Amino acid sequence: MSELQNKEYPSVREMSDDQRISIVKDIFASVTDRYDFLNRFLSGRRDVAWRKRTVQEMNFFNTNRFLDVATGTGDLALYCANTYPDVIVTGVDFVHEMVNKGIEKVSNQHLTDRVELKWGDATNIEFDDDSFDVTAIAFGIRNIPDKDKALSEMKRIIVPDGQVMVLELTTPEPGFWRSIYSFYLNGVLPKLAKWFTKNPAAYEYLADSIMNFPTRREFLSLMKLMGLKNCRAIPLTFGVCTLYIGNK
Repeated sequence: MSELQNKEYPSVREMSDDQRISIVKDIFASVTDRYDFLNRFLSGRRDVAWRKRTVQEMNFFNTNRFLDVATGTGDLALYCANTYPDVIVTGVDFVHEMVNKGIEKVSNQHLTDRVELKWGDATNIEFDDDSFDVTAIAFGIRNIPDKDKALSEMKRIIVPDGQVMVLELTTPEPGFWRSIYSFYLNGVLPKLAKWFTKNPAAYEYLADSIMNFPTRREFLSLMKLMGLKNCRAIPLTFGVCTLYIGNK
């Protein structure tokens, strides 16, 4: 058995910020080749619907520019570009392997004239204030220790009344669906992942990070604390995913 297959990660609650950043980079670099397939397979293709719903909620009214933070392999960036032909899209991510995969997808879809993916840090975004109508992060905020800084940066780079959007895996309200989902996350998902990835511990971390993510009320409070207005949460698929939207 390879070294990757023997990997173990500490629980989210036990990680230091620096350790978590290093672990996240290691995880996504190790699953890049199968990342898109596993997203579709392990979510029953619901991740496609969730991203499309996010794009449908976008409002372009000033710059016609969109910034996709923690873009990964560029799915949200590409959905946006294909939905809004007049919008210029930029995606940033701090895992080089993911960005390189995304660049291949942009080229394959002949969108290099409107979509640019590159390395970037969500807590230190290189763009000027008021540069975009919309910025979004899909399935990335839970992997960022300094969520305040990431949200602050996302707010800074959008125009007044622009949108900050956060799409994230969450836990349903207590009850039947939460019990089923918890069983799937902690009992089924890591076992399925072992069949398809050399680093199944990555999906144990995934389950742990979802279970330890703030509640909807807590995350909405954080968005409001960052000075965003009109903040709302849209539960998707019985609450296993949530789309958060706030305006500058």
